[in-house]
Amino acid sequence: MASREFLKILRSARLGDVSAQQQLASAYLSGSFNTPIQPSNALIWLEKSYFSITNQLLSINTSSEAEISTNFMVAPELSEVLEQISTIPLAETFNSPGFKFGWESFWRIAEANTEISHAARWQLIDLLLNPSRADLQNALSEWISKQDLRTDFSSLETRVKNYLVELAESESTFTAPAKELLIKLQPRNEALSSLWDSWLTNNNESTLIQAAELGLTVAKLTLGLRLAQFDGVGNESNKSNASLKKAAYWLELAAKDGDRDAWFALGEIYRRPQFSGYNAAESDRCFDRAADLGHAQAQFRKGANLWRKREKIEEKVRGLQASYWVWQAHQQSVAEAKELLGKILESTPNSKMNDWYELSLYAEKALNHHAEYKLDEEWLLMCHRLIVANQFNLSKAELLLCEVGQLQHEHCVVVDIRWELPKILPRLIQIDTIQQRRTLLAAGKAFAGAESEIEGNLRQRRYRFDRVTAWLTSNFAKNSGSVETA
Repeated sequence: MASREFLKILRSARLGDVSAQQQLASAYLSGSFNTPIQPSNALIWLEKSYFSITNQLLSINTSSEAEISTNFMVAPELSEVLEQISTIPLAETFNSPGFKFGWESFWRIAEANTEISHAARWQLIDLLLNPSRADLQNALSEWISKQDLRTDFSSLETRVKNYLVELAESESTFTAPAKELLIKLQPRNEALSSLWDSWLTNNNESTLIQAAELGLTVAKLTLGLRLAQFDGVGNESNKSNASLKKAAYWLELAAKDGDRDAWFALGEIYRRPQFSGYNAAESDRCFDRAADLGHAQAQFRKGANLWRKREKIEEKVRGLQASYWVWQAHQQSVAEAKELLGKILESTPNSKMNDWYELSLYAEKALNHHAEYKLDEEWLLMCHRLIVANQFNLSKAELLLCEVGQLQHEHCVVVDIRWELPKILPRLIQIDTIQQRRTLLAAGKAFAGAESEIEGNLRQRRYRFDRVTAWLTSNFAKNSGSVETA
């Protein structure tokens, strides 16, 4: 619900108060007064404010409309509203009622060479050149063709490319992103390729530095590893703080590009006692980021760390997070992961050795011919419980009470029946075989389509269990007699 202060500003804005219109636009850009962030609405109110100020200036005959629109210095009253306009993400306002005004305003601001021109130029660059906005650029090209602009999309692209080069060579807040975008726009950077090839062929470190400075991620990573001496060169324990700082600089740049090896190396650097930036918490953050990106050793480290701290971590089932990361490392053949995984997860890969094996075979037969035997839905669900219980060697209490539809996680099943029997601790059991996954999938589908109360309470389930198992044994044991109906 809108606050009273917001409603007061809204009323004033609707009555033509320029200051209120600008406040309202600011609220839609920043989210103040619990207002949803809506750049399109902000642009509409700034358009109203702009024309209100322009009309006021014309009414006192200070200058012509052409002078006001082309030379903002003639109208200093417009500076605040223009500064607000330059902060609007123009790409997010496309197809909104105020887009045409915003489009024209951004071009005027960009050409004005004022303090806010860089911001306007960057918005136009992002809209027309950013590869991630290809679909929007196609739509914009079509929009431009329908306007009386006396230009086309290709000409405007050339114009903003010049803006991009100027921003990359400037010293502003947009210099770094401009340089990054320049590299992205190169279809095939032959200079980078030749520098990297020179490094690989001749081991020329100057070409490695050049490639890193030009933004090649693998070069930044390689240079950082060499400076930290993680590449086997020299004695790591004697590495100076200065070299580690330089290494961290290049590795951070590579990490920003999403390189998991860079994140892992940064984690190692932050653990070095000779590094002045030693920070165990930051080290863990870097290792966690590397793990998220799929670094095998980082995944094992994260899992082992979570396992050591399991008593202090608040989680519904203790050890579940740790088991996930150790399992991920095990999937990538980390040798140490197998032993630790065995401590965290139980394993029941051989269903023939489990207590419910024979009954599960009978249950499978009953499910395969349930129409013939006229089985009720409650009996079908109990058959699924028997098959799942055999695959994971559950106790009778777990068989009867486990939430079958919630058992499966990516790497294991979580058997937790504390909702009925608080003293029985949860169990984590690894999913080892394809058959186990198929069993969980089939049971999950059956329980998903069943009503939540159909199985009843524990007493009713025990009674049904006795009847179902007796019927299964009677009908499907090797020496069974004639078939009965349930």
